[in-house]
This record gives sequence, C-alpha cells and structure tokens, in this order.
Amino acid sequence: MSQFLDKTPHQNSVAVFPGSFDPVTVGHIDLIERSAAVFDEVIVAVACNQEKTPLFTVDERIDMIKNVFAQNPQVKIETFKGLLINYLVNRDAHVIIRGLRAVSDFEYEFQMALMNRKLAPGIETFFMTSSALYTYVSSRIVKELASLGGDVSDLVHPLVEKEIKIKYSCQ
Repeated sequence: MSQFLDKTPHQNSVAVFPGSFDPVTVGHIDLIERSAAVFDEVIVAVACNQEKTPLFTVDERIDMIKNVFAQNPQVKIETFKGLLINYLVNRDAHVIIRGLRAVSDFEYEFQMALMNRKLAPGIETFFMTSSALYTYVSSRIVKELASLGGDVSDLVHPLVEKEIKIKYSCQ
C-alpha cells in the first residue's frame, strides 16, 4: 500500500503561522481558519521585529488576533523573537504555514523554506494559496488606505477596523 494512502493521523499536529500581522487582515484570517481545518493546533506567531516601525504594538496585535479567534480553541496566539526555526523547535512544532498571494511571493518563500530546511531538516513549510477574494489584500495596503481615510471594512475583521480607526483618529 502506498504511503500516501496511509490514513494514520499524526499525533497532535502543530503548525506555526508566523508574521507581523500589523494588522491582521481577512487574508490572514482565511489562512488561519483553513489551517485549523488541516492541523490540530495552529499557533499564530507574532514576530517582534525591531527593524520595523509597526502601527500596532506586539501586545495590541496579539490582543486583536486573540479577540478574532476567541471562539476557536485550536488557534493559539504567541510572540517570538529571533529565528523562527528556534521558536518551532522550542514549541515542538514541525510545520510552518506560509501564504502565497501571487507568483511573486513564491520565490522569496521558496528560498526561506529551503534555508529553514537546511537549519532544521525535520521542519516542513506548508504553502497555502490565498483565496481568490483576498489576493490583493496586505497589511501594508490596509494601513495606507486607512491612513488616507479609506474604507477598510471589507479588508479586516470589525474588531480590527475599530482599532485602526482609533489609531488614525489620534494622528
């Protein structure tokens, strides 16, 4: 019998979906929900990157994502610094989830997947294509649109939209 026909479930499959999530968009939410249908647990790992100047603090981003997924016990939200591979090893996770919106995303993500495999051969990258509805959505576009007074209600969760409005009303 082919190994591909083996339906033996993996014990406690944990996948990590890393990113800055500044802010979390409907595209991110879609990938997280779809990942939760494949894996037992999905850890949304919010990156602390001191080289970027985010709109939201790490704690604000974590709170928004926790609120969006409050009813889904499969989704955990954490933060990490440093190498993603080290974080996965410490969490005993073996899968990195990466979203692909366009062919242009693939080249960078492919290089990162190969480097991660070199650093930790037991960790795999799981590429998920964006839903067609969200291929144009990015955190950068959401922030730019919101900063100019545009409507982002169809690009983010209502709780996130509220937080964006608060941020830009103070500037």
